[in-house]
Amino acid sequence: MVRKEHVMAEDRDAIVARVTAALEGEARPVAIRGARKVDAGGVRDNFWVVSDARGVIVASGTTAANGAGEEAFEHACRTVGIDPATTSAAIPSGGPIDAHGGVIDADGRILTPGYVDIHSHGAWERSFDDGPDGIDVARAGHAVHGTTRQVLSLITNPMDVICRNIRTVREKMASGRPDILGCHLEGPFLALKRKGAHDPNCLKDPTSDLVDEMLEASGAGIGSGRHGGSGALGCIRQITIAPEYEHGIGAIKRFAAAGVVPAVGHCDADYETAKAGFDAGAGIMTHMFNAMNGLHHREPGPIPAAVEDPRVTIELINDGFHVQDPMVRLGFGLAPHRIAFVTDAMAATGCPDGAYKLGELDVNVVDGHARLVSNGAIAGSTLTLEVAIQRAVLELGFTPADAVEAATLTPARAFGFDHPNPVTGAPLGLVTAGYAADFNLLDPASWAVEHVWCAGRNLK
Repeated sequence: MVRKEHVMAEDRDAIVARVTAALEGEARPVAIRGARKVDAGGVRDNFWVVSDARGVIVASGTTAANGAGEEAFEHACRTVGIDPATTSAAIPSGGPIDAHGGVIDADGRILTPGYVDIHSHGAWERSFDDGPDGIDVARAGHAVHGTTRQVLSLITNPMDVICRNIRTVREKMASGRPDILGCHLEGPFLALKRKGAHDPNCLKDPTSDLVDEMLEASGAGIGSGRHGGSGALGCIRQITIAPEYEHGIGAIKRFAAAGVVPAVGHCDADYETAKAGFDAGAGIMTHMFNAMNGLHHREPGPIPAAVEDPRVTIELINDGFHVQDPMVRLGFGLAPHRIAFVTDAMAATGCPDGAYKLGELDVNVVDGHARLVSNGAIAGSTLTLEVAIQRAVLELGFTPADAVEAATLTPARAFGFDHPNPVTGAPLGLVTAGYAADFNLLDPASWAVEHVWCAGRNLK
């Protein structure tokens, strides 16, 4: 069983301060050698990687017992100002790394790209709706578990509150932090029948005036194209919409034209309506199997529409609770290379059981599972991507490359972040030249995250 760790409140403040300072600081060159690299490209032993002061990988490769590859590694180190003869001291599990040190000897640790979570609400008793300080705390709670980049999910609220929270994310991104990819609006355009833990009093049909209000708050300009407009790109990355609403398909078209990736979810749509949503520009399915009508041989529903459309990225919560293991395996096999692990994590993530809030709704967490006090509905998770990967590899038997891909390259690809882009600059999702210097070093036995870099900034 994968172990979850709770950080004492007095320790969190120091961790949040350190992580926030690193993210707001400058990138530094990084050189790692002696790793077992695992990414969507496969597994390679005796691997090395070097990144520069921009936080971008300049070279990577392997070394052999006969010295092959050593010259290339040493040359790459010198190009970024690192002396290849200077090796940092052996790094203990979770031990600090000298930011001014030399080459880091991974000593056989697993090296993965940083994890990318495109659907998460918070951690460490704070949510991404809680203002700038809340964002700092919740981001640190996920960063120390290897999530280097995150789309901040905002819960259903009155429209003025949603727009205020959108502007907060916009301001955070404008400050230059590399880890915040934008926001995800999970509401208010959700079906009442499939609302889950969202406030029913705030649910709405996505009329044009509401779409305009959200896009204005995000700073978006109206453009054209499926997943990117020609106008100014706002801070909204994705928005979940039930396509069966009267204005659902029209709203999907409007958001897609503005560079947002709409998602079909929290819906009661039939197959044809869901397919129309994807054809209108929706590129994501919000947490497959959860908050939607399920598979039925005479009523296919939205899941087959997503599975058979190669343009669609499908979210999946791999905690064994939202989706039990047989269905995780089934779902993963339905759409190879298109399943993105997400956490849907709420404020209780990384915290003991007890009473918490999801927006204005009371939540009780028992055995790590969050449910609304009012009706017992599942209210998000306490999952981290670290645990999702551990479960996939150690409990479900997924290949390491496939499991890591689901938390790195696949979620990055949903927004075009697997290529150079105006949000992240360097692409995300692989450990290879030209990609962002987002690295996790993991314990090879437990797959626990020991050290983390985001864009060349050492977070753990």
